[in-house]
Amino acid sequence: MKHAIVTENLSKVYSDGRNEVTAVAGVDLTLNVGEVVGLFGPSGSGKTTLLSMLGCILRPTGGSYLLYGKEVINLDETKLPAVRKKLISLIFQGFNLFPALTAYENVMLGLQIKGITGPAADKRTRDLFAEVGLSDRMHFLPRDLSGGQKQRVAVARALASDSPLILADEPTGNLDYANGRNVMEILRKLAHVQRKCVIVATHDNRIEDIFDRILFMEDGRIVKEVNDIAKLKLMRELTSSSI
Repeated sequence: MKHAIVTENLSKVYSDGRNEVTAVAGVDLTLNVGEVVGLFGPSGSGKTTLLSMLGCILRPTGGSYLLYGKEVINLDETKLPAVRKKLISLIFQGFNLFPALTAYENVMLGLQIKGITGPAADKRTRDLFAEVGLSDRMHFLPRDLSGGQKQRVAVARALASDSPLILADEPTGNLDYANGRNVMEILRKLAHVQRKCVIVATHDNRIEDIFDRILFMEDGRIVKEVNDIAKLKLMRELTSSSI
């Protein structure tokens, strides 16, 4: 199985000269092409910091990071935007939509950055809005959309770029169960059918069965990996019913 990501002892330490805070503490990680992986853990456990490093937004303090077989940890800052453009799509918890652009224009911009324009870009954009259930909101500005609708626009924009690696930070956090489920089914299909690697940081136990594997983070470390998701779900149900 081809690896999308391999890290060894990946870490991030913040320092103000007097004090140090370790956000990610020596993470060894292997993520494969064609799988969707859940990253669970409490707030402050390091999930977002880890995703930011994997997305080449935040530079690690130490360790090794192979992205599709190439070491990226020591790349010059000027080369990282090209890596992100070619390989990575990000779904942000805070949406990061351009407020002056309509939902349609926000998604089209992602395609234009990839060099896709004209009728092909228009069709791709409309198909994506249909896929996330927002065809009737394409021409609304972000201020006229609900939090859940803005999240789905952000998902559509990330999918527009058709990158092999998708990193999502709480993509269902602003969605009701049905819409959250729909978004996660789309991400799972991208992994299993189009052979993308999808990593999702989340607190949402309702979508556990979507994942091929689940990693649990605490205090900046991966403390547990679960491959039998059905067994995990059953254990949660039994625990809940016994309370």
